[in-house]
Amino acid sequence: MLNYKLKIGLLPIRRWIKEPPKRYGIFQSDYAVDNKKEIIPYIKKNYSDEQTEFIDIDWLNEEGVLCLDQDCAKVAEYFKEQKIDALFIINCNFGNEDCAGLVARELHVPTLLWGPRDRHFENDIRYTDTQCGLFAMGKQLKRNNVKFSYIENCDIASPAFDKGIKKFFSVACMVKNFYNMKIVQVGSRIKPFKSIMYNEVELCEKFGTDIVIYNLSEALQDLNAIWDTKQEQLDIDLANLKEKFDVGSLDDTYLKKMLAIVYYYENLAKKEDCNIISSECWTGINLAWGANPCLAMCLLNDRNVFVTCEWDIHMTITNVLLMSAGRGSVKPIQGEFTCRHPHNDNSELLWHCGPFPLEYKDPSVKPFLYNTKPSFKLKDGDYTISRFQVEKGQYYLLAGHFNTCPGPKTFGTYMWAEFENLPQLEEKIVKGPYIHHMSEVPGDYTEELKEFAYYADLIFDPIK
Repeated sequence: MLNYKLKIGLLPIRRWIKEPPKRYGIFQSDYAVDNKKEIIPYIKKNYSDEQTEFIDIDWLNEEGVLCLDQDCAKVAEYFKEQKIDALFIINCNFGNEDCAGLVARELHVPTLLWGPRDRHFENDIRYTDTQCGLFAMGKQLKRNNVKFSYIENCDIASPAFDKGIKKFFSVACMVKNFYNMKIVQVGSRIKPFKSIMYNEVELCEKFGTDIVIYNLSEALQDLNAIWDTKQEQLDIDLANLKEKFDVGSLDDTYLKKMLAIVYYYENLAKKEDCNIISSECWTGINLAWGANPCLAMCLLNDRNVFVTCEWDIHMTITNVLLMSAGRGSVKPIQGEFTCRHPHNDNSELLWHCGPFPLEYKDPSVKPFLYNTKPSFKLKDGDYTISRFQVEKGQYYLLAGHFNTCPGPKTFGTYMWAEFENLPQLEEKIVKGPYIHHMSEVPGDYTEELKEFAYYADLIFDPIK
């Protein structure tokens, strides 16, 4: 099950120099503790929510600040016991690069480094030198093979801090859901779809991806059981469907058979504790069950069960990354590159035969069923587009940002996307390693995807 909740370990650090009982002047501990007393409450007040919890080290000593190397092991052990998802190292003065490296290397979680702007200047003395310490800590983190993110040396109330910490939350959430991901796959790739081939063994070995496969005989058995036991509920669903969609000339039996597929996928997701499914779509289920699953894929978005069409495991993984970047606030759109705009040289039709989330529909249009498949234009706006892909054992992450633009009406679920240089992008997709299947979500998460690629050892490929 995808999990967007994060537990963040807060690690304030200061410089310690052996001058008992107290050092005066530069690196005076009072100023570091003052910084800590301002920063930790501010973070908890402004960034705690139902999805974000912070774990501090107030228990460690009177200051609640790490400064001694001999305390590093107990701090690391405490964070492990608390099962933190990410670590935030807060440099309260020059800091202690040894402590930063020793704790972070034991935790193996995404790590954020930041320190407040130096503001303590009195009597011709500098008391903190936070920025100077950040340079040293960054070097020591690298020497300890710790991958880390960084927020520029700024005030805690600055826009740079707000942007940076939110970006880090998104990246930490992507890392959390990417490794050891569980995907349920229904059916197998059909003969002509070689473009979506994937290496199951390699995904398992490199990233811990667990792919659980169900064959169509099992699907048919479950669908028959749903049909036999849920007729009353299917009648209710049918009435609701006719309020939302123009169903055309499709008869009630066919419509109910499509709606029964909703319960099949939903039951499968609950059974496997996994709300991301990759499924066959327009061949086997249609032949065996007598109805297409595209409508179910569309409607299931409202139930937070996400089904990737056309057996595309790499697109399924991309969907997980985009949902995690938005920490569950966005739903995946599976718009593939389909055809160029007849007049706009930089516009492309991003289309698929029905699986888009209904909540992203253009509010001015009523959805209809064309050849059994949901059809509607998406609302205009800005979107992120991405694709996770492999070629010769190297994994890539293509990502960029676009705005929608006017274009001809068509069937299926679609939008017209305008890029800066579509011919260049077209050539990139044709030559690979990518295929034309893409994933999109509202908003711009390009920088978050770039930072995630660094953590996951992927080659980040920006769409320019």
